[in-house]
Amino acid sequence: MLTKTFGSAVHGVNAYTITIEVNVTPGTRYYLVGLPDNAVKESEQRIESALKENGLRMPRQKVLVNMAPADIRKEGSAYDLPIALGILAASDQMQGERLAQYIIMGELSLDGILRPIKGVLPIAIQARKEGFKGIILPEENAHEAAIVNKLDVIGVSNIRQAIDFFNGHIDIKPLQIDTREIFQNTVNQYQADFADVQGQENIKRALEIAAAGGHNVIMIGPPGAGKTMLAKRLPSILPPLTMQEALETTKIHSVAGKLGTAAGLLATRPYRSPHHTISDVALVGGGGVPQPGEISLAHNGVLFMDELPEFKRTVLEVMRQPLEERRVSISRAKQTIDFPANFMLIASMNPCPCGYYNHPEKDCVCGPGMVQRYLNKVSGPLLDRIDLHVEVTPVTFDQMTETRRSESSEAIRERVIQARQIQEDRFKDFDEIHSNAMMPSQMVKDICEINAAGKTLLKTAMERLGLSARAYDRILKVSRTIADLAGSTEIKIEHLAEAIQYRSLDREGWAG
Repeated sequence: MLTKTFGSAVHGVNAYTITIEVNVTPGTRYYLVGLPDNAVKESEQRIESALKENGLRMPRQKVLVNMAPADIRKEGSAYDLPIALGILAASDQMQGERLAQYIIMGELSLDGILRPIKGVLPIAIQARKEGFKGIILPEENAHEAAIVNKLDVIGVSNIRQAIDFFNGHIDIKPLQIDTREIFQNTVNQYQADFADVQGQENIKRALEIAAAGGHNVIMIGPPGAGKTMLAKRLPSILPPLTMQEALETTKIHSVAGKLGTAAGLLATRPYRSPHHTISDVALVGGGGVPQPGEISLAHNGVLFMDELPEFKRTVLEVMRQPLEERRVSISRAKQTIDFPANFMLIASMNPCPCGYYNHPEKDCVCGPGMVQRYLNKVSGPLLDRIDLHVEVTPVTFDQMTETRRSESSEAIRERVIQARQIQEDRFKDFDEIHSNAMMPSQMVKDICEINAAGKTLLKTAMERLGLSARAYDRILKVSRTIADLAGSTEIKIEHLAEAIQYRSLDREGWAG
């Protein structure tokens, strides 16, 4: 008897429906075809044990399982449940009339308990798009799938529950959650707040500008100056995620298996802080089965790279293209997968190996040339993609013991949102541009016009401070953001002057 069940395969951040055809006919042996990997092939042993533990049997006939389309590789153990239910229906051990109405996914343990799987959200989105009534999956994944409305999400804890559901012996109520209400209640719930940071008002101002324009930042300062503390609080002043951004971000984390078992929609901007020993594949994504890397997990959020010169040179260089294109392409012999990577890069570093170059109180013990060699570990092309260079100085004792609380993240965020709204209106005719940092060079000339006095100031600054040519566009973009924060339609002298001071590493002789 021929029976069909339906599963799903995840490639990149999208899912594709897989038809699982099971035919039980006279004969012997078990055949699994359709380009399965080893994990799928091993499902026979898990299925046989799970059926036996639940009082069922594996047919002692010829069992042919075909997974179509046959040219797409099927990977992972999540096909155990649809294959098992297909075998039971094809051997008349359960009713199979309703199997075609549902996408079915789940890994079986030897006793029939279902284990959670990865990539549930894109699977559920695709199921609704293709008109399936619902989705059958492990109970732990039900909250994640319930983000998708107009889809019956049936969470089951073991194979016996799934069988009884299709036989009509039990009625499992579909899980329903109010996604929008949960999203609205948690959209700005950050544990860290800028009100906790004493002093460092100039650094807060720089990070406010970065958040308002989507600019990348590098902070240079001695150990203990507060670089990490400030970076952790940057997501709290970014504009709230839109529902579309939240879905995109949650899909990536779902595919990577980074969502908790009871997690639903991600409502806060992600903050990723990889260790400096990370490999280039772990950072940008890849592997035998391409998975999103840290830069994709930071999509719509912040990627913080602490002690930037300590990262391997190859790791830093592979970031150059994603920083420009805001996506990363993973190419393999038979497929190319795109992962989104629209993130803000926040980097920090010590000014020298000992950490105390330019320190107001402690002396630097590094030898001649060591400071420059340390800075040269970060390549010019990478620095070219970082708009703001900020020097962080230690907080004084009086600032640390001050009882007055600093300005809260909420107050700063309101100004950032207003500036971003100005940019949304400015770029409403451009689908791929949403902030000043995304402007290409040809657009900078039209949008970032400066008057004669501004040109004179910029020319003088570039000549006297020895600013590089690549600093020109960055200064104009940052000055445009500063003007937006001030509610000004034109870039004034004071906006340009403030932007110029954020190019520390471009100054000739900065490292002595």
